[in-house]
Amino acid sequence: MDKLEIIGGRKLKGKVKISGSKNAVLPIMAASLLTDDLCIIENVPRLSDVFTMARLLESLGKKVDFGQNILSITSRKSKSFAAPYRLVRTMRASFCVLGPLLAKRKKAKVSLPGGCVIGLRPVDLHLKGMESLGASIKISGGYCYAKAEPCLTGRHIFLGGRFGSSVLATANTLMAAVMARGETVIDFSASEPEVEDLTSVLKKMGADIKGGGTPQIIVKGRKSLGGFRHSVIPDRIEAGTFMAFAIVSKGFVTIENVIPKHLGAVIDVVKSMGQMVEIKGRKIKVKSGRKISSVNITTLPFPGFPTDLQAQFMVLLSLSSGISTVTEKVYPDRFMHIPELNRMGAKIFRSGPVAIIEGIKRLSSAEVMASDLRASACLAAAGLAASGKTTLHRLYHLDRGYENFTQKLKGLGAEVRRVKE
Repeated sequence: MDKLEIIGGRKLKGKVKISGSKNAVLPIMAASLLTDDLCIIENVPRLSDVFTMARLLESLGKKVDFGQNILSITSRKSKSFAAPYRLVRTMRASFCVLGPLLAKRKKAKVSLPGGCVIGLRPVDLHLKGMESLGASIKISGGYCYAKAEPCLTGRHIFLGGRFGSSVLATANTLMAAVMARGETVIDFSASEPEVEDLTSVLKKMGADIKGGGTPQIIVKGRKSLGGFRHSVIPDRIEAGTFMAFAIVSKGFVTIENVIPKHLGAVIDVVKSMGQMVEIKGRKIKVKSGRKISSVNITTLPFPGFPTDLQAQFMVLLSLSSGISTVTEKVYPDRFMHIPELNRMGAKIFRSGPVAIIEGIKRLSSAEVMASDLRASACLAAAGLAASGKTTLHRLYHLDRGYENFTQKLKGLGAEVRRVKE
Protein backbone atom coordinates (compact mmCIF):
# COMPACT_ATOMS: atom_id res chain seq x y z
CA MET A 1 0.00 0.00 0.00
CA ASP A 2 1.31 3.46 -0.94
CA LYS A 3 1.05 6.86 0.70
CA LEU A 4 1.58 10.36 -0.67
CA GLU A 5 3.87 12.89 0.98
CA ILE A 6 3.15 16.53 0.10
CA ILE A 7 5.31 19.50 1.03
CA GLY A 8 2.94 22.48 1.04
CA GLY A 9 3.52 26.09 0.12
CA ARG A 10 4.63 25.57 -3.50
CA LYS A 11 2.85 27.65 -6.15
CA LEU A 12 1.68 25.49 -9.02
CA LYS A 13 2.60 26.89 -12.44
CA GLY A 14 2.54 25.52 -15.96
CA LYS A 15 0.33 23.28 -18.07
CA VAL A 16 -1.51 20.06 -17.29
CA LYS A 17 -3.34 17.83 -19.76
CA ILE A 18 -6.59 16.28 -18.60
CA SER A 19 -7.16 12.56 -19.18
CA GLY A 20 -10.23 10.81 -20.53
CA SER A 21 -13.31 10.68 -18.31
CA LYS A 22 -13.50 7.76 -15.88
CA ASN A 23 -17.25 8.18 -15.48
CA ALA A 24 -17.73 8.12 -19.25
CA VAL A 25 -15.45 5.24 -20.21
CA LEU A 26 -16.84 2.63 -17.80
CA PRO A 27 -20.40 2.51 -19.26
CA ILE A 28 -18.89 2.71 -22.76
CA MET A 29 -16.82 -0.38 -21.99
CA ALA A 30 -20.01 -2.12 -20.79
CA ALA A 31 -21.66 -1.20 -24.11
CA SER A 32 -19.23 -3.52 -25.91
CA LEU A 33 -21.37 -6.40 -24.54
CA LEU A 34 -24.09 -5.37 -27.00
CA THR A 35 -22.09 -6.64 -29.99
CA ASP A 36 -19.72 -9.38 -31.08
CA ASP A 37 -17.85 -6.95 -33.34
CA LEU A 38 -14.60 -5.11 -32.63
CA CYS A 39 -14.87 -2.10 -30.30
CA ILE A 40 -12.03 0.42 -30.02
CA ILE A 41 -12.02 3.08 -27.32
CA GLU A 42 -9.46 5.90 -27.40
CA ASN A 43 -8.38 8.45 -24.76
CA VAL A 44 -8.86 5.83 -22.03
CA PRO A 45 -7.30 6.72 -18.65
CA ARG A 46 -5.13 4.05 -17.06
CA LEU A 47 -7.01 3.75 -13.78
CA SER A 48 -7.68 0.88 -11.41
CA ASP A 49 -11.44 1.14 -12.13
CA VAL A 50 -10.77 0.73 -15.86
CA PHE A 51 -8.65 -2.37 -15.23
CA THR A 52 -11.40 -3.77 -13.00
CA MET A 53 -14.00 -3.27 -15.72
CA ALA A 54 -11.65 -4.92 -18.22
CA ARG A 55 -11.39 -7.98 -15.97
CA LEU A 56 -15.17 -8.05 -15.63
CA LEU A 57 -15.62 -7.96 -19.42
CA GLU A 58 -13.11 -10.80 -19.80
CA SER A 59 -15.08 -12.87 -17.28
CA LEU A 60 -18.10 -12.28 -19.55
CA GLY A 61 -16.40 -13.59 -22.69
CA LYS A 62 -14.55 -10.57 -24.04
CA LYS A 63 -10.86 -10.17 -24.87
CA VAL A 64 -9.54 -6.79 -23.79
CA ASP A 65 -6.22 -5.39 -25.00
CA PHE A 66 -5.05 -2.16 -23.37
CA GLY A 67 -2.40 -0.24 -25.30
CA GLN A 68 -1.29 3.34 -24.78
CA ASN A 69 -4.64 4.79 -23.67
CA ILE A 70 -6.46 2.68 -26.29
CA LEU A 71 -8.74 -0.25 -25.50
CA SER A 72 -9.45 -2.93 -28.09
CA ILE A 73 -12.34 -5.25 -27.19
CA THR A 74 -13.15 -8.39 -29.14
CA SER A 75 -15.36 -11.42 -28.46
CA ARG A 76 -14.42 -14.95 -27.45
CA LYS A 77 -16.60 -18.04 -27.79
CA SER A 78 -17.53 -17.93 -24.10
CA LYS A 79 -20.81 -16.11 -23.47
CA SER A 80 -21.10 -16.05 -19.68
CA PHE A 81 -23.86 -13.90 -18.19
CA ALA A 82 -22.62 -13.85 -14.57
CA ALA A 83 -20.83 -10.82 -13.07
CA PRO A 84 -19.19 -12.02 -9.83
CA TYR A 85 -19.12 -10.22 -6.49
CA ARG A 86 -15.31 -10.15 -6.34
CA LEU A 87 -15.30 -7.70 -9.26
CA VAL A 88 -18.59 -5.81 -8.92
CA ARG A 89 -18.04 -5.03 -5.22
CA THR A 90 -15.05 -2.80 -5.98
CA MET A 91 -16.99 -0.20 -8.01
CA ARG A 92 -20.63 0.58 -8.63
CA ALA A 93 -20.20 1.20 -12.36
CA SER A 94 -19.79 -2.58 -12.78
CA PHE A 95 -23.54 -2.91 -12.29
CA CYS A 96 -23.91 -1.29 -15.74
CA VAL A 97 -23.32 -4.67 -17.39
CA LEU A 98 -26.87 -5.65 -16.38
CA GLY A 99 -28.61 -3.74 -19.20
CA PRO A 100 -26.38 -4.90 -22.08
CA LEU A 101 -26.41 -8.51 -20.84
CA LEU A 102 -30.21 -8.53 -20.78
CA ALA A 103 -30.42 -6.89 -24.20
CA LYS A 104 -27.91 -9.18 -25.94
CA ARG A 105 -27.93 -12.46 -23.98
CA LYS A 106 -31.47 -12.27 -22.54
CA LYS A 107 -30.35 -13.09 -19.02
CA ALA A 108 -27.95 -11.82 -16.39
CA LYS A 109 -26.65 -12.66 -12.95
CA VAL A 110 -25.00 -9.56 -11.51
CA SER A 111 -23.78 -9.09 -7.96
CA LEU A 112 -25.31 -6.20 -6.06
CA PRO A 113 -22.57 -3.59 -5.56
CA GLY A 114 -23.02 -3.26 -1.79
CA GLY A 115 -22.56 -0.26 0.51
CA CYS A 116 -20.76 2.98 -0.12
CA VAL A 117 -18.87 5.29 2.23
CA ILE A 118 -20.35 8.46 0.68
CA GLY A 119 -23.89 7.43 1.59
CA LEU A 120 -26.93 5.56 0.34
CA ARG A 121 -26.71 4.75 -3.39
CA PRO A 122 -29.35 2.09 -4.09
CA VAL A 123 -29.81 0.30 -7.41
CA ASP A 124 -33.60 0.57 -7.33
CA LEU A 125 -33.69 2.84 -10.39
CA HIS A 126 -31.59 0.34 -12.37
CA LEU A 127 -34.05 -2.41 -11.50
CA LYS A 128 -37.03 -0.15 -12.23
CA GLY A 129 -35.66 0.49 -15.72
CA MET A 130 -35.17 -3.22 -16.44
CA GLU A 131 -38.58 -4.25 -15.08
CA SER A 132 -40.28 -1.49 -17.07
CA LEU A 133 -38.79 -3.04 -20.20
CA GLY A 134 -40.32 -6.39 -19.29
CA ALA A 135 -37.44 -8.11 -17.51
CA SER A 136 -38.20 -10.44 -14.63
CA ILE A 137 -36.00 -9.62 -11.62
CA LYS A 138 -35.17 -11.72 -8.57
CA ILE A 139 -32.82 -10.69 -5.76
CA SER A 140 -31.25 -13.59 -3.90
CA GLY A 141 -27.99 -14.19 -2.07
CA GLY A 142 -26.63 -10.76 -2.90
CA TYR A 143 -27.19 -11.20 -6.65
CA CYS A 144 -29.64 -9.79 -9.15
CA TYR A 145 -31.04 -12.53 -11.40
CA ALA A 146 -32.72 -11.10 -14.49
CA LYS A 147 -34.36 -12.60 -17.57
CA ALA A 148 -35.76 -11.06 -20.75
CA GLU A 149 -37.87 -13.76 -22.37
CA PRO A 150 -38.46 -13.71 -25.25
CA CYS A 151 -37.05 -10.17 -25.39
CA LEU A 152 -37.22 -6.73 -23.81
CA THR A 153 -40.11 -4.51 -24.93
CA GLY A 154 -40.08 -0.73 -25.25
CA ARG A 155 -42.09 1.26 -22.71
CA HIS A 156 -42.56 4.79 -21.37
CA ILE A 157 -40.35 4.91 -18.26
CA PHE A 158 -40.15 7.56 -15.55
CA LEU A 159 -36.65 7.14 -14.10
CA GLY A 160 -36.77 9.69 -11.29
CA GLY A 161 -36.02 8.69 -7.74
CA ARG A 162 -35.59 10.03 -4.22
CA PHE A 163 -32.41 11.90 -5.09
CA GLY A 164 -33.42 12.90 -8.63
CA SER A 165 -32.01 11.34 -11.77
CA SER A 166 -29.22 8.76 -11.84
CA VAL A 167 -26.38 8.71 -14.36
CA LEU A 168 -25.64 5.00 -14.06
CA ALA A 169 -29.32 3.99 -14.00
CA THR A 170 -29.89 6.08 -17.13
CA ALA A 171 -26.90 4.44 -18.83
CA ASN A 172 -28.04 0.96 -17.82
CA THR A 173 -31.63 1.49 -18.99
CA LEU A 174 -30.50 3.11 -22.22
CA MET A 175 -28.22 0.17 -23.08
CA ALA A 176 -31.08 -2.25 -22.42
CA ALA A 177 -33.52 -0.21 -24.51
CA VAL A 178 -31.39 -0.03 -27.68
CA MET A 179 -32.19 -3.68 -28.47
CA ALA A 180 -35.71 -3.78 -27.02
CA ARG A 181 -38.68 -4.36 -29.32
CA GLY A 182 -40.44 -1.10 -30.23
CA GLU A 183 -39.98 2.39 -28.81
CA THR A 184 -38.77 3.35 -25.35
CA VAL A 185 -39.17 6.81 -23.80
CA ILE A 186 -37.02 7.49 -20.73
CA ASP A 187 -38.30 10.51 -18.79
CA PHE A 188 -36.21 12.24 -16.11
CA SER A 189 -33.06 10.74 -17.57
CA ALA A 190 -29.72 12.14 -16.41
CA SER A 191 -28.36 15.00 -18.52
CA GLU A 192 -24.67 14.59 -17.66
CA PRO A 193 -22.07 14.78 -20.47
CA GLU A 194 -21.13 11.17 -19.71
CA VAL A 195 -24.64 10.06 -20.78
CA GLU A 196 -24.30 12.10 -23.96
CA ASP A 197 -20.95 10.44 -24.66
CA LEU A 198 -22.46 6.97 -24.21
CA THR A 199 -25.28 7.98 -26.57
CA SER A 200 -22.69 8.92 -29.22
CA VAL A 201 -21.16 5.45 -28.93
CA LEU A 202 -24.50 3.66 -29.16
CA LYS A 203 -25.37 5.65 -32.28
CA LYS A 204 -22.07 4.60 -33.86
CA MET A 205 -23.13 1.02 -33.15
CA GLY A 206 -26.35 1.61 -35.11
CA ALA A 207 -28.77 2.51 -32.31
CA ASP A 208 -31.65 4.90 -33.01
CA ILE A 209 -31.59 7.44 -30.14
CA LYS A 210 -32.86 10.99 -29.75
CA GLY A 211 -32.26 13.23 -26.75
CA GLY A 212 -29.16 11.65 -25.20
CA GLY A 213 -27.88 14.06 -22.57
CA THR A 214 -31.34 15.61 -22.05
CA PRO A 215 -34.12 14.86 -19.52
CA GLN A 216 -36.00 12.78 -22.12
CA ILE A 217 -34.44 10.07 -24.28
CA ILE A 218 -36.37 8.34 -27.06
CA VAL A 219 -35.06 4.99 -28.33
CA LYS A 220 -36.23 2.80 -31.18
CA GLY A 221 -34.90 -0.71 -30.65
CA ARG A 222 -32.69 -2.56 -33.13
CA LYS A 223 -32.30 -6.31 -33.55
CA SER A 224 -28.52 -6.10 -33.66
CA LEU A 225 -25.70 -3.60 -33.22
CA GLY A 226 -22.18 -3.37 -34.64
CA GLY A 227 -18.81 -2.33 -33.33
CA PHE A 228 -17.47 1.19 -32.87
CA ARG A 229 -14.42 3.41 -32.58
CA HIS A 230 -14.70 6.31 -30.16
CA SER A 231 -12.55 8.80 -28.26
CA VAL A 232 -13.75 9.41 -24.70
CA ILE A 233 -14.54 12.96 -23.56
CA PRO A 234 -12.10 14.69 -21.16
CA ASP A 235 -12.67 14.21 -17.44
CA ARG A 236 -14.48 17.31 -16.19
CA ILE A 237 -13.96 16.26 -12.56
CA GLU A 238 -10.19 15.99 -13.00
CA ALA A 239 -10.24 19.42 -14.69
CA GLY A 240 -12.19 20.93 -11.80
CA THR A 241 -9.80 19.32 -9.33
CA PHE A 242 -6.80 20.97 -10.97
CA MET A 243 -8.66 24.29 -10.96
CA ALA A 244 -8.92 23.91 -7.19
CA PHE A 245 -5.23 22.96 -6.95
CA ALA A 246 -4.21 26.10 -8.87
CA ILE A 247 -6.19 28.37 -6.55
CA VAL A 248 -5.30 26.70 -3.27
CA SER A 249 -1.58 26.85 -4.11
CA LYS A 250 -1.84 30.53 -5.18
CA GLY A 251 -0.63 29.49 -8.62
CA PHE A 252 -1.28 30.01 -12.32
CA VAL A 253 -2.17 26.86 -14.28
CA THR A 254 -3.29 26.22 -17.85
CA ILE A 255 -5.59 23.20 -17.99
CA GLU A 256 -5.57 21.57 -21.43
CA ASN A 257 -7.88 19.09 -23.16
CA VAL A 258 -11.11 20.26 -21.54
CA ILE A 259 -14.63 21.00 -22.75
CA PRO A 260 -15.47 24.29 -20.98
CA LYS A 261 -19.25 23.92 -21.36
CA HIS A 262 -19.02 20.83 -19.13
CA LEU A 263 -17.67 23.06 -16.34
CA GLY A 264 -20.07 26.01 -16.49
CA ALA A 265 -21.21 25.85 -12.86
CA VAL A 266 -17.64 25.30 -11.64
CA ILE A 267 -16.28 28.25 -13.60
CA ASP A 268 -19.08 30.42 -12.20
CA VAL A 269 -18.18 29.48 -8.62
CA VAL A 270 -14.47 30.10 -9.24
CA LYS A 271 -15.21 33.58 -10.59
CA SER A 272 -17.51 34.27 -7.63
CA MET A 273 -14.56 33.45 -5.38
CA GLY A 274 -12.64 36.30 -7.01
CA GLN A 275 -10.32 34.09 -9.04
CA MET A 276 -9.28 34.63 -12.65
CA VAL A 277 -10.54 32.25 -15.32
CA GLU A 278 -9.76 32.60 -19.01
CA ILE A 279 -11.16 30.23 -21.64
CA LYS A 280 -9.44 29.68 -24.98
CA GLY A 281 -10.84 26.84 -27.06
CA ARG A 282 -10.21 23.62 -25.16
CA LYS A 283 -7.99 25.31 -22.58
CA ILE A 284 -8.83 26.97 -19.26
CA LYS A 285 -6.32 29.26 -17.56
CA VAL A 286 -6.78 29.65 -13.80
CA LYS A 287 -4.89 32.25 -11.79
CA SER A 288 -5.39 32.74 -8.07
CA GLY A 289 -6.57 36.11 -6.79
CA ARG A 290 -5.25 37.95 -3.76
CA LYS A 291 -7.90 36.39 -1.56
CA ILE A 292 -10.65 33.79 -1.83
CA SER A 293 -14.12 35.25 -1.35
CA SER A 294 -16.64 33.20 0.60
CA VAL A 295 -19.50 31.70 -1.42
CA ASN A 296 -22.39 29.31 -0.94
CA ILE A 297 -22.34 26.12 -3.02
CA THR A 298 -25.19 23.68 -3.65
CA THR A 299 -24.41 20.41 -5.42
CA LEU A 300 -26.92 19.39 -8.08
CA PRO A 301 -27.12 17.09 -11.10
CA PHE A 302 -25.65 18.52 -14.31
CA PRO A 303 -25.58 21.35 -15.28
CA GLY A 304 -25.39 22.21 -11.57
CA PHE A 305 -22.26 22.12 -9.44
CA PRO A 306 -20.99 18.50 -9.38
CA THR A 307 -21.03 16.54 -6.15
CA ASP A 308 -17.70 15.01 -7.23
CA LEU A 309 -16.03 18.43 -6.73
CA GLN A 310 -17.67 19.31 -3.43
CA ALA A 311 -14.82 18.03 -1.25
CA GLN A 312 -12.05 19.72 -3.27
CA PHE A 313 -13.81 23.09 -3.20
CA MET A 314 -14.43 22.82 0.53
CA VAL A 315 -10.67 23.26 0.92
CA LEU A 316 -10.90 26.60 -0.93
CA LEU A 317 -13.79 27.70 1.27
CA SER A 318 -11.75 26.79 4.34
CA LEU A 319 -9.24 29.43 3.25
CA SER A 320 -11.80 32.05 2.23
CA SER A 321 -12.30 35.48 3.78
CA GLY A 322 -15.65 34.77 5.44
CA ILE A 323 -18.28 32.17 6.18
CA SER A 324 -19.50 29.83 3.43
CA THR A 325 -21.93 26.95 3.15
CA VAL A 326 -22.01 23.76 1.11
CA THR A 327 -25.38 22.09 0.67
CA GLU A 328 -25.12 18.51 -0.60
CA LYS A 329 -28.28 17.64 -2.53
CA VAL A 330 -26.96 14.64 -4.44
CA TYR A 331 -25.44 12.53 -1.63
CA PRO A 332 -26.44 14.17 1.70
CA ASP A 333 -23.93 12.08 3.70
CA ARG A 334 -20.94 12.88 1.50
CA PHE A 335 -18.93 14.66 4.20
CA MET A 336 -16.41 12.02 5.31
CA HIS A 337 -13.56 14.44 4.55
CA ILE A 338 -14.67 17.04 7.11
CA PRO A 339 -13.03 15.46 10.20
CA GLU A 340 -9.72 15.12 8.35
CA LEU A 341 -9.83 18.76 7.16
CA ASN A 342 -10.60 19.86 10.71
CA ARG A 343 -7.53 17.97 11.88
CA MET A 344 -5.57 20.24 9.56
CA GLY A 345 -7.02 23.32 11.24
CA ALA A 346 -10.16 23.92 9.18
CA LYS A 347 -13.30 25.14 10.94
CA ILE A 348 -16.15 23.18 9.40
CA PHE A 349 -19.43 22.36 11.10
CA ARG A 350 -22.03 19.99 9.70
CA SER A 351 -25.78 20.19 10.12
CA GLY A 352 -27.46 17.41 8.15
CA PRO A 353 -26.83 17.95 4.42
CA VAL A 354 -25.25 21.38 5.05
CA ALA A 355 -21.64 22.16 5.92
CA ILE A 356 -20.82 25.58 7.40
CA ILE A 357 -17.24 26.69 6.78
CA GLU A 358 -15.53 29.51 8.64
CA GLY A 359 -12.54 30.71 6.66
CA ILE A 360 -9.08 30.67 8.26
CA LYS A 361 -5.72 32.09 7.16
CA ARG A 362 -3.84 28.83 6.71
CA LEU A 363 -4.03 25.05 7.13
CA SER A 364 -1.45 23.02 9.00
CA SER A 365 0.12 19.77 7.84
CA ALA A 366 -0.93 16.43 9.30
CA GLU A 367 -1.20 12.72 8.63
CA VAL A 368 -4.61 12.17 7.04
CA MET A 369 -6.67 9.24 5.82
CA ALA A 370 -8.65 9.19 2.56
CA SER A 371 -12.13 7.69 2.87
CA ASP A 372 -13.03 7.73 -0.84
CA LEU A 373 -11.88 8.90 -4.26
CA ARG A 374 -12.83 12.58 -4.11
CA ALA A 375 -11.92 12.90 -0.43
CA SER A 376 -8.39 11.85 -1.39
CA ALA A 377 -8.18 14.69 -3.93
CA CYS A 378 -9.57 17.07 -1.32
CA LEU A 379 -6.88 16.14 1.20
CA ALA A 380 -4.19 16.46 -1.48
CA ALA A 381 -5.44 20.01 -2.10
CA ALA A 382 -5.25 20.72 1.63
CA GLY A 383 -1.70 19.38 1.67
CA LEU A 384 -0.70 21.74 -1.15
CA ALA A 385 -1.98 24.69 0.88
CA ALA A 386 -0.64 23.65 4.29
CA SER A 387 2.76 24.48 5.73
CA GLY A 388 5.08 21.52 6.23
CA LYS A 389 4.64 17.88 5.19
CA THR A 390 1.22 16.29 4.84
CA THR A 391 1.03 12.51 4.50
CA LEU A 392 -2.00 11.07 2.72
CA HIS A 393 -2.79 7.42 3.48
CA ARG A 394 -5.01 4.96 1.56
CA LEU A 395 -3.76 6.24 -1.77
CA TYR A 396 -5.50 3.42 -3.63
CA HIS A 397 -8.66 5.56 -3.61
CA LEU A 398 -6.83 8.19 -5.69
CA ASP A 399 -5.75 5.57 -8.23
CA ARG A 400 -9.39 4.88 -9.05
CA GLY A 401 -9.96 8.27 -10.67
CA TYR A 402 -6.76 10.24 -11.36
CA GLU A 403 -4.29 9.10 -14.00
CA ASN A 404 -0.60 9.90 -13.39
CA PHE A 405 -1.60 12.05 -10.43
CA THR A 406 1.83 12.42 -8.85
CA GLN A 407 3.57 13.07 -12.18
CA LYS A 408 1.04 15.75 -13.14
CA LEU A 409 1.51 17.57 -9.84
CA LYS A 410 5.29 17.38 -10.14
CA GLY A 411 5.03 18.79 -13.66
CA LEU A 412 3.36 21.87 -12.16
CA GLY A 413 6.10 22.33 -9.57
CA ALA A 414 4.57 20.57 -6.58
CA GLU A 415 6.85 18.78 -4.14
CA VAL A 416 5.17 15.39 -3.81
CA ARG A 417 6.46 11.88 -3.31
CA ARG A 418 4.73 8.51 -3.50
CA VAL A 419 6.22 5.99 -1.10
CA LYS A 420 5.43 2.58 0.35
CA GLU A 421 3.71 2.43 3.74
